[in-house]
Amino acid sequence: MQSLSVENIRTLALCGHGSSGKTTLVDKILHLTGEVTRPASVDDGTSVCDFDEEEKAHKYTIEAKITHFLHDGKYFQLLDTPGYPDFIGQTISALSAVEAAAIVINAQAGIEVNTRRVFQEAQKAGVGRLVIITKLDQENINFPQLIARIREFFGNECVLLNVPVGLGAELRGVVSTLEPPTETTGAVIDPREIHESLVESIVEADDAVMERYLEGQPPTPEEMSRLLSTAVARGTLIPILCVSAKMGIGLKELLDALAMAVPSPKQLPRKAIATEGNEEELPADPAGPLVARVFKTRIDPFVQKISYIRIYNGSLRSGESVSVVGQRKAVKLAQLYRVQANEMEPVDSAMAGQIVAVTKLEELETGSTFGEYTLPPLVFPTPMVGLAASPKSRGDEAKLSSSLAKVCQEDPTFRLDRDPQTKETVITGMSELHLQIILERLKRRDKLEIVTKEPKIPYRETIQAKAEGSYRHKKQTGGRGQFGEVHIRMWPLPRDIKPEEYATKERFPEMKEWHYDPESNFLWVDSIVGGVIPSNFMPAVEKGFRERIEKGVIAGYPVQDVCVEVFYGKHHPVDSSEQAFKIAASMAFRNVFQQARPAILEPIVRLEVTVPTEKVGDINSDISSRRGRPIGLNSAGPGMQTVIAEAPLAEVMSYARVLSSITGGQGSYTMEFVRYEIVPPHIQEEIIRKAKLEEEEEKE
Repeated sequence: MQSLSVENIRTLALCGHGSSGKTTLVDKILHLTGEVTRPASVDDGTSVCDFDEEEKAHKYTIEAKITHFLHDGKYFQLLDTPGYPDFIGQTISALSAVEAAAIVINAQAGIEVNTRRVFQEAQKAGVGRLVIITKLDQENINFPQLIARIREFFGNECVLLNVPVGLGAELRGVVSTLEPPTETTGAVIDPREIHESLVESIVEADDAVMERYLEGQPPTPEEMSRLLSTAVARGTLIPILCVSAKMGIGLKELLDALAMAVPSPKQLPRKAIATEGNEEELPADPAGPLVARVFKTRIDPFVQKISYIRIYNGSLRSGESVSVVGQRKAVKLAQLYRVQANEMEPVDSAMAGQIVAVTKLEELETGSTFGEYTLPPLVFPTPMVGLAASPKSRGDEAKLSSSLAKVCQEDPTFRLDRDPQTKETVITGMSELHLQIILERLKRRDKLEIVTKEPKIPYRETIQAKAEGSYRHKKQTGGRGQFGEVHIRMWPLPRDIKPEEYATKERFPEMKEWHYDPESNFLWVDSIVGGVIPSNFMPAVEKGFRERIEKGVIAGYPVQDVCVEVFYGKHHPVDSSEQAFKIAASMAFRNVFQQARPAILEPIVRLEVTVPTEKVGDINSDISSRRGRPIGLNSAGPGMQTVIAEAPLAEVMSYARVLSSITGGQGSYTMEFVRYEIVPPHIQEEIIRKAKLEEEEEKE
């Protein structure tokens, strides 16, 4: 590593749908380049990258893995990413650490759900893109149709860099379209037909070469080789490469092509914000100021926390202290490691373009940036599928909290919440599969078994009319008694009006002061005159209101959007107390609330559902059946549409399962809270009935 130059570093992520052959391809490459001496296989559990017990059991990749090898004088860092959209966060973090993404496509299955998704993510990450077609040894492959579909979905920049000779059992090799041979017998597509369009895509990367080409002077082979990676970096070319990892056909040609086509760190410089606030381009200079980022975190049962770092500029050395953006104290990097899947080799230093790891640094998290520059933040999709979680064994509550906190550190698409209303610990992930794998890992790694169920819907209570009433709390138990009487008026409080505009002398002529809680949109007005309730008891009155708001009235859900005016009351010089007035206020609130046309409010969410065009009608129909309202439609690329709709959260809690069923796994969606709305009467009755049953069960 000491003699390595930035120009000779090639960092690439393999992305694509599940079972497209990414991990098998990595295993074959590591074996071919001598990094691994034994044959490795996903099927028999000996894969270099799929080393976790969950990956071995399920036979698919769950986490992004980092590997490295040498070929043709180039130092490759190859990242293997998961193929299922449930683990898209791992792919997004990997794309932030590479110069190019190879979209791997199963020749038999064609363009699948996650194929489109990862291509879009690579585009958003601003990295070069390539396409690798695998499994050409399988039967029933329509190669020309597959190429047409790739160009339809991903653009005319997609051009074959080589073509297969034969298909299925007749596959014998691949031939180059960059330097097509004179004899192309058996080639599925004549490489000479591709050559001209390939040359045109490449020469676009250099104005002088393109000008000569337009004048009839073709570029030299050296110019073509030099400009290939530049064209990939600029996006004017997306090379398509063909391979059969199982038969070992096209592997050497694939490595040669990657050495030419994948940009070096200097060809794809990152941008960062300097301390002065101006944006600067990072030249990937090992001698320049340090800019590096933790792009992935892993909790290992043996070495504990591992932070994976991509260096964009400058260098790192073992034992040095580095500043972290947003932290006051510098962090000491005791030892740097070079990573080969689950093995780590100590190294003294690393420079721009390289990926290294450090261990046991609790100060670091995914996204932590070293140096004085700020990098664009890593943006992950919002997890949508939630479950209420509790430990199977009593006494494991602290262990549950600690273990779930670890998962939050290593998985940016996992969220942990404690719902203060429902008192539930809610875990949220990208899908049911995502959460299932997390639960399996916790059982193995932390010896923790977790029981899950559907989380409760965070309903609210409110009123729809004005009401007035009172409550007298009077109790005599021998000795000093209890006495407090509170009279109130209650109104619905609009959310679109400021409290200072509502609490006016015109509306409340006797008002002395008002108090407002923005979280529940609760306003209470003190209009007591003549000391009928002494001022020292008014805080107890407010406390009674707030406790009732938290407890609810008709179904046990928090109250919101209410204004209460305290306008009269009575006290006793001996028996009145803060406790008495707190109880009187709480009961007055309850009684008057029940007279003011109480209602249950439910959360409404905005859905953006991306599906194949032919499924739009089914999606609109399904959303309407769930009390939802489709409100818009946007194009989402070739053959895809995004349906925009609003629906009650209660109706779409398990929408991931429904969407997968309707679209055959080809749909995706996002969901965010919009507002609360009143529940229809027949549904409200059912909610109240269930709440009372649960209350009775708890008492028993």
